[in-house]
Amino acid sequence: MSTSPDQTFAERIVELKEEKSAVILAHNYQIPEVQEVADLVGDSLELARAAATIDADVIVFCGVDFMAETAAILSPEKTVVLPAADACCPMAEMVTAGEVRVLRERFPEAAVVAYVNTSAAVKAESDICCTSANAVAVVESLDAEQVIFLPDRNLGRYVARFTKKEILPWEGYCIVHDRMTADEVTVARRAHPNAEVLVHPECRPEVIDLADHVFSTSGMVRHACASPTSEFVIGTEVGLLHQLEKKCPGKVFYPLSKKAVCVNMKKTDLAKVLAALERCEPRVTVPEETAARARAAIRRMLDVPIP
Repeated sequence: MSTSPDQTFAERIVELKEEKSAVILAHNYQIPEVQEVADLVGDSLELARAAATIDADVIVFCGVDFMAETAAILSPEKTVVLPAADACCPMAEMVTAGEVRVLRERFPEAAVVAYVNTSAAVKAESDICCTSANAVAVVESLDAEQVIFLPDRNLGRYVARFTKKEILPWEGYCIVHDRMTADEVTVARRAHPNAEVLVHPECRPEVIDLADHVFSTSGMVRHACASPTSEFVIGTEVGLLHQLEKKCPGKVFYPLSKKAVCVNMKKTDLAKVLAALERCEPRVTVPEETAARARAAIRRMLDVPIP
């Protein structure tokens, strides 16, 4: 029986990982084939922690640009490669370092919290970073009573529900989560009346209001596996369904929207992973002047206890 190209790629990837002392980190939104060759699949917080501590010479980051930048910032001694060099995050591009400096001048008493979905330059202008998994805990860890939260307005408004601090959200958004609607939740509940509805905090407030629970991607996996419920409607990028079905066998998962596809997360395939391992390119680096300041903001986040 002949082997498929993907099987051949996967076998060679395993060989090269050992030869080059490499690890593959993959976000939950990656295609299933890429998730299957990864050493760790997770959300942004899990992957950031791994990048800071993992024992390897090479990190192959299967995600988007800001994730590989974060790995390069936390592990400057390692070679960090991004198989799909053009895999960007549109939300991360919705705020610039110059805009953060203007905000600091306008609100001098405010702390600046940067979602990890930002560039290294923006992180360098911020006090602390956060992910969707720890955003509330990060905000609560600050002494400041006024918090500039960027770039995601939806996550910022979600955090505001759980703190007495004044949240000043920037008007950025995730193009995948922001287009999910309350009507889609209503339709999903009619179609699957016994299902729990889990949504991501990057969703609009009216979607969050109709959900049973709000979690980061890995939080969704943990909850679904532990819950006695056997059916779930999943309000996030469709790539997560692979991890849900793999880790919660016997349970059924329905996407809230079949259109919830991040095209940038889907740019990585096994051929690109293999090429990245073979050449250790495209390499992601961050100038040390920027990296040192961004590293401080990221490490402050990592020092906040996991909620």
